Amino acid sequence: MLTITFLLVSVICVTFSVRANDWLTLKINGVEGSLERNVKAHLGALPESSVQRRAFIFNAEDNIEAAMHSMGYYHSRVSQNVINNEKRAWVLNLDIDAGKPTLISWVDIQVKGEMRNDPIFEKWLSQLKVRPGDRLNHGVYEDVKAQLLTLALARGYFDGKFDQAEIAVNRDFNTAKISLYYDSGKRYHIGKVSFTGSNLEPQILEELVPFKYDAPYSTGNLAQLNRQLLDTGYFSNIKVLPLVDQVEGIQVPVRVELSPRPNHSIELGLGADIGNTVDNSLEPRVRVTWRTPQINKYGHSQETTAEWAPDKPKFLTTYTIPLTHPLDDQLKIRMGMLRDKYGVTQVYNSEDRDFKNTGQLESSKMLFAVIRQQRLQSKWLFNYSAEIMRENYTQSGVDYDPRFVLFGTSLSKTTRGDNSLDPKSGFFQFYSLEYADPSLGSEVRLARLQTKFKWINTFFDKHRIVSRLDMAANLTSEGSLANIPPSLRYFAGGDQSIRGYSYNELGPSIDSVNDEGEIIREVVGGRYLMVGSLEYQYYVTPTWRVATFVDAGNAFDVNQIELVTSVGAGIHWISPIGPVKLDVGIGLNETDTISRPWRIHITMGAEL
Repeated sequence: MLTITFLLVSVICVTFSVRANDWLTLKINGVEGSLERNVKAHLGALPESSVQRRAFIFNAEDNIEAAMHSMGYYHSRVSQNVINNEKRAWVLNLDIDAGKPTLISWVDIQVKGEMRNDPIFEKWLSQLKVRPGDRLNHGVYEDVKAQLLTLALARGYFDGKFDQAEIAVNRDFNTAKISLYYDSGKRYHIGKVSFTGSNLEPQILEELVPFKYDAPYSTGNLAQLNRQLLDTGYFSNIKVLPLVDQVEGIQVPVRVELSPRPNHSIELGLGADIGNTVDNSLEPRVRVTWRTPQINKYGHSQETTAEWAPDKPKFLTTYTIPLTHPLDDQLKIRMGMLRDKYGVTQVYNSEDRDFKNTGQLESSKMLFAVIRQQRLQSKWLFNYSAEIMRENYTQSGVDYDPRFVLFGTSLSKTTRGDNSLDPKSGFFQFYSLEYADPSLGSEVRLARLQTKFKWINTFFDKHRIVSRLDMAANLTSEGSLANIPPSLRYFAGGDQSIRGYSYNELGPSIDSVNDEGEIIREVVGGRYLMVGSLEYQYYVTPTWRVATFVDAGNAFDVNQIELVTSVGAGIHWISPIGPVKLDVGIGLNETDTISRPWRIHITMGAEL
């Protein structure tokens, strides 16, 4: 029985049958794969009348010969047999003997003119996949010609033409020579760039032009201009139009047509955090964002966000002023009021001889910050800032209300292997330093150091590694720790830290006694942070992958160092707006305040 099945499958593989209609059933034997598809394409649609049927059968052999020639088979033979059924569809049997293929013996591509020394042309030429010894394919030849013409036009060689473009076939020896001789002529340059449809100061628009006047023409330059204009957020529609018909000498003028965004936009967001609190409750969220993309002709903009969640309301507004460059040099003025929760608070139950969760460390914060953000020529993002903040919180039964004036600077850089939302490789690095001093208006002296790294690489197309490392330290005196507010301390846990644990629930704890004589244990955060992660991802399909990971580290203090580790797995969907990840993390350690947990983490967005 197994042998019969195998033979039936073999026959099906070598015999192709087009679905029958009322007039003709077509059966093709002897070819498969790309040859089979090409024959089908040349034969065309099945007939729908007796007249069309006669024409289809009459022209079948010629059409098959043309299909075989286009794929490099010049010695093919076709045998056809027609079964005339009076009351049913006729049957056309086609047996094709492809014969020996024609192989390419020589590929001669020559370019003269300015394009000859263009490094982009040299790169294209080095990546061509047509080589001597390949089977001749006229479609591939036409594709190479089209690529060369497209490249020439994209690089500004508008006068280019082929001096020779041919395939010389020697049917006796089954060989072919490809000759492509292209004269590119001179390369045109980009002339004056003019803008219409915007009331911004001309100097702001001119700063967004990423190339100099009279730069060599390339569609890459024009695409970069389009991206720069899009990234400002000022415009809803952008058209960058090279005016090739208005060339002056060798300069091509460029007209940019702009359509401003609406003066105001309001965005409403509804959501919930599930299992992201110490009591695993459902926490609804409502967010309203108001944006004004362009306030005046100088390009000022503002974004204001108000968010409501139980016990965690937030309000933040940022006013942005372009300085020497609309994108690469900005002054940001930020004001905000927010309430947040940290760690875990527990009370000792003498009957159960165990600690029970009663809440978290709560704080209310007001801030005002001035930040200058610059993108350097080396692609580093450089920030320096001054921030005034005041934070209220109660710790160990004592109320605190410290004020800080933080002066800070940071450097960061992101390198991507590609521009997709799911890059195959990349590296992110971040370094920051903040300083506060009583002589400058702060409660205590404090130096904050932070560094973050993330590395991504893909091996053999389907195997992807993602690793990250976060380290931080608060340098201050021992007696000043309680006066450092929770928002400036370090905690661990959550989908961007140690999965399997709730957000910010890990860190050093302290014990105290409240007014009722109960023992209170609070996770209050640490002076230091070290968290690392290693994740392996495998692409099952281009849009789905599975992952497994291990996260480790913690926030700690000099006298409280406790390594916490979690492992887990997940499934990721590479959506059009970025990866959507569902990960399950399992904590391998119990701490003084947390039993061995597990968590489901759902996240969305690019990893770099």
